[in-house]
Amino acid sequence: MDAKELIDLEQRLGAHNYKPLDVVLHRGEGVWVWDVAGRKYLDCLSAYSAVNQGHCHPRIFKAMVEQAARLTLTSRAFRNDQLGPFYEDLCRLTRSHKVLPMNSGAEAVETVIKTVRKWGYQVKGVPENQAEIIVCRNNFHGRTITIISFSTDDGSREGFGPFTPGFRVIPFGDIDALEAAVTPNTVGFMVEPIQGEAGVIIPPDGYLKAAKAVCQRHDIVLILDEIQTGLGRTGKLLAEEYDGIEADLTLVGKALSGGFYPISAVLSNSEVLGVLQPGEHGSTFGGNPLACAVARTALKVLVEEGMIENAAEMGAYFLNGLAQIRTPHIKEIRGRGLMIGLEFHPEAGGARPYCLRLKEKGILCKETHENTIRFAPPLVINRETVDWALEIIRSVIAS
Repeated sequence: MDAKELIDLEQRLGAHNYKPLDVVLHRGEGVWVWDVAGRKYLDCLSAYSAVNQGHCHPRIFKAMVEQAARLTLTSRAFRNDQLGPFYEDLCRLTRSHKVLPMNSGAEAVETVIKTVRKWGYQVKGVPENQAEIIVCRNNFHGRTITIISFSTDDGSREGFGPFTPGFRVIPFGDIDALEAAVTPNTVGFMVEPIQGEAGVIIPPDGYLKAAKAVCQRHDIVLILDEIQTGLGRTGKLLAEEYDGIEADLTLVGKALSGGFYPISAVLSNSEVLGVLQPGEHGSTFGGNPLACAVARTALKVLVEEGMIENAAEMGAYFLNGLAQIRTPHIKEIRGRGLMIGLEFHPEAGGARPYCLRLKEKGILCKETHENTIRFAPPLVINRETVDWALEIIRSVIAS
């Protein structure tokens, strides 16, 4: 089938809960993808940072095929020989004490909410059913009912109530607002180190360090959602490293498998995850041997092939190149590593028309919050490709 037939089929039979660009992809390798007609594009979204290691990385592919031929799923009713080594690799790399594996990012967030509430009742002594978690305005942590209950995006909430109580919303990057929101029933503060879906919004320097101090002072669990910022995207293994801290709970996912298979994980100190007892939480697919084998190799290639360092170097180079574009249409360019946002003034007509023109020139990217384009190519991008992309971006914005 050609692209039109495939698009028509999807439109006719699928739920219309996405509004993708009309390109039908067929193959991927490294930073490049090809459509069904054979046209080549630079992927500047990386499946929302799930393919940090590049499309179809050969080492991860090999690990997946080999494990799929041996054993794919046992459920956690039995043990498997990949789970323990996966825990060891991930804990060593991130300096964590405990791991709880799940499948999607949203599942990891739900896991944290349950666990931190239980910790609040059993350890901190919060009255039953009174636990509160503080979150930030313009957050994006997933799409479940509980998660959208503390979203401030009307499009995510409208028509889906009633909502789950137990959350307080404060401005992002405002440490005084965090301090003021704390009550005796506060059990956790959950925050993205950089708000990706909000348009790559970076908090003031030292914000996470100050937040850690507030949490320690009030006996609150600091939860960092690094599902998108983690695993090299910002030029560090974890974005928390920019503030020199370690969260009490850290969420990772997306690039944990290099885009090959759904896996996420909650990383924790022993105290918090220690409140969970057998039968209180779990997942049929969570921690399955196929996911663990894939994730172990995805972590290895990230480190052994210097992708984190490359993200820092190419990100700074890309950001500097974008900053040289002179046009009254651009409001701001911001980013860390290869997580970059280019925000237009509203009078420029929105970011989507620019995304459509970039697609025609061979670059795939996506608008977020109407006026911002996010540039987040795989971490294997090189200088030559960045130069090529910058030239096209300049020409499209200038036109």
